[in-house]
Amino acid sequence: MNRNAKNNRKGFVFKQYEAPEESIFEKLLGIFKELITHTSGDFDEAIEWLKQLDDEYQLTTPEYTLDDFIEDLKKKGYIKEEAEPDENGSGISITAKTEQAIRKHALNQIFGKLKKGAKGNHSTSRTGSGDEQVGEFRNYQYGDSVEQISMTESLKNAQINHGMDSFTLDESDLVVEETQFKAQMSTVLMIDISHSMILYGEDRITPAKKVAMALAELITTRYPKDTLDILVFGNDAWPVSIKELPFLQVGPYHTNTVAGLNLAMDMLRRKRNTNKQIFMITDGKPSCIRERNGEYYKNSMGLDEYIVGQCYNKARQARRLHIPITTFMIAEDPYLMKFVREFTYANQGKAFYTGLSDLGEMIFEDYEKNRKKRIR
Repeated sequence: MNRNAKNNRKGFVFKQYEAPEESIFEKLLGIFKELITHTSGDFDEAIEWLKQLDDEYQLTTPEYTLDDFIEDLKKKGYIKEEAEPDENGSGISITAKTEQAIRKHALNQIFGKLKKGAKGNHSTSRTGSGDEQVGEFRNYQYGDSVEQISMTESLKNAQINHGMDSFTLDESDLVVEETQFKAQMSTVLMIDISHSMILYGEDRITPAKKVAMALAELITTRYPKDTLDILVFGNDAWPVSIKELPFLQVGPYHTNTVAGLNLAMDMLRRKRNTNKQIFMITDGKPSCIRERNGEYYKNSMGLDEYIVGQCYNKARQARRLHIPITTFMIAEDPYLMKFVREFTYANQGKAFYTGLSDLGEMIFEDYEKNRKKRIR
């Protein structure tokens, strides 16, 4: 081989991967998005935490300070100054851009390491005049849409059946490609915001918020034909918008599971989709119910038979409406697990006894799994 040929050889040179270097702003922004979630959207508290982290870990430099970071947040549209600032605060609040950024941040945190599924809506096992091709063919039948005819396969049949001398194509040569219906899913996510979600020094509400934000971002970007409604429940239950998720806080509430289930079923009744489901994130026992006269019956001591019985009735009602309930229980008390098992049996749904670290992955996997089958 001559020298010129040797010099012209091409190939691949492998070297150790080096991640692109982040700017100080990008590093601080990642920490800021995490802190703003923990502080329920309180900008001043998040910045105070960031200052403490900066003092300990030297996140900034003399050339780029926290003041520079805050100024960049304003310039880039992540924060804004309120027209009427609060007396006790700086008058700065986060914008819709930040809300979307922390939803994407939660999505990457929770679902980023999991294998992605197929794009589009999930398929049922039924074939017919759907809108997802499955790669299988059958003979043309009267009533099939012209758009379903596979011209390539039909022309090949005509050549095989009639020869190459003269082109002839008749109905017996036509084939259509099988399709499957794309089912759509309507999901309601119930989040417990009773006081126990921050008891015993453990923050349970922040992981629940992250799951809600990640699921919302997943559905709106990847499954836009699906619907997601979110509600919170304490003494009562009320819907919350995606925009409100970063600002959710635990209150001095008992746990009115029945109110949450009532609202969830009302939401799903208004959906046209055949496939409906409820996800419930809770860490405590049902301890409250609202009577018809408007008064609250509360009992935090053990499992109250009256309150628990109403929960079982709602589980059976949801079953009759073909609405499965998946409960994600952030607790491991044996008597609470017994309640969840009986509640799940009444609904014929599912239950997971999960810690905070794997809550998001379990909800994601169950959502994906449910989308791959038709819920009856």
